[in-house]
Amino acid sequence: MAPLPSVKSLAAAVAAVTAARDRHRERHRPTGFGFALADGIDFLDGTRWDGLTKSASGLLARPYLRVLEELGPENLAPRYAMVFRGRNPVAAIAAQSVRIDFDRLRKGGKPSALGRLEERVLVCGNLLCWGFHGVAFAEGEDRASLWPAVAEALYRLRRADRLSGDTDFVLVKDLPEEERGPAEALSRFSYRAVETEPDMVLSLDPRWKTYDDYLGALSAKYRKGAVKIAKVVAAAGGTVETLQGSALWPHAERLHALYLDVHREARLRLFTLPQDFLPSLAESFGDAFRCTLLRVDGEDSEIAGFVTTLRDRDGVLGYHIGFDRKRNEELPLYFRLLQLCVADAIALGGRRLSLGRTALEPKARLGARPEPLHVFLRHRVPMLNAVVRAVLSGVHHDEAPERNPFKEKKGETPPEA
Repeated sequence: MAPLPSVKSLAAAVAAVTAARDRHRERHRPTGFGFALADGIDFLDGTRWDGLTKSASGLLARPYLRVLEELGPENLAPRYAMVFRGRNPVAAIAAQSVRIDFDRLRKGGKPSALGRLEERVLVCGNLLCWGFHGVAFAEGEDRASLWPAVAEALYRLRRADRLSGDTDFVLVKDLPEEERGPAEALSRFSYRAVETEPDMVLSLDPRWKTYDDYLGALSAKYRKGAVKIAKVVAAAGGTVETLQGSALWPHAERLHALYLDVHREARLRLFTLPQDFLPSLAESFGDAFRCTLLRVDGEDSEIAGFVTTLRDRDGVLGYHIGFDRKRNEELPLYFRLLQLCVADAIALGGRRLSLGRTALEPKARLGARPEPLHVFLRHRVPMLNAVVRAVLSGVHHDEAPERNPFKEKKGETPPEA
């Protein structure tokens, strides 16, 4: 005969059932906030949106969002929400409804019999970039008290989108470490948190006015390696040219071909940018956007690679990159483009350069250090959230290597990311 459960275990079971019931009730009642939902950024009050996002990510600014609406990937549709306490706006939300078919998840992108299988995901944030670009809160507000309102806004956006098809997953993307605590309120709404690959961030010393200043801060070993890469490319006739604004348009076709050359080999391809996106973005951001071209075999030769950098408040994003993969087997094009990205970030006057979550080793050798990022995910079917939790518990990401390429001087702390 099996032993009877203890009083302690019974109490724990009752507490678990009670907590589950309370979470269910909370998910199914309004938070008390007001909401304005929109399919276009210009459908909302621009003054209020600007007031909420003025200190947040530049990718929440209306000019960028307009470019995304007009020239973004064909499988991505922007969605927006503003949250109100009474008549006062307290949060702005930029989301994306994304259609993902099986072929997009296959390396090389070759069509398959399963290609017509499609999933719809609502992403709070920006799939075109890493980082926290989905929510802006009013200054002075307690963020933990507003995340339930964000959850309700995403629920309303998902329900409003049913004419386009069911959205099974909702993803809150790329929260930094300092936002993880307040966002834990999402767990009451069946969201599950998981840490993803980190963002590799290079701290830019204010004393660095040029790329040569950065090189001068490296220890001899790393400086020698960086100089060697530049010399190898230069010996092959490598030349560098920086473009801004409308100057990208004459090169749009070549830039897109190089972008696709890299994009096709990505392990995860949730979207594909159209040809006109980068030139339009350059025009929108003006002096805050740089595209640096790398040619080999002389300055009149075809472009072999490019990298774009975007000023975002006091930081810089090392944004999109493209290069000739065959030439990269002969020459260190990718590594040289990373160096040029550092040079552009210094020229743009940023305090930090965000390089994203891929190629951790070469970025660590530049001096970039990992900053944790977290996502929160939920399925629309409550019973399947247990499956989601089990799957996420087994997800592991690559750890960034430990590197410190900078010189250490007595009485002086090296730059930190």
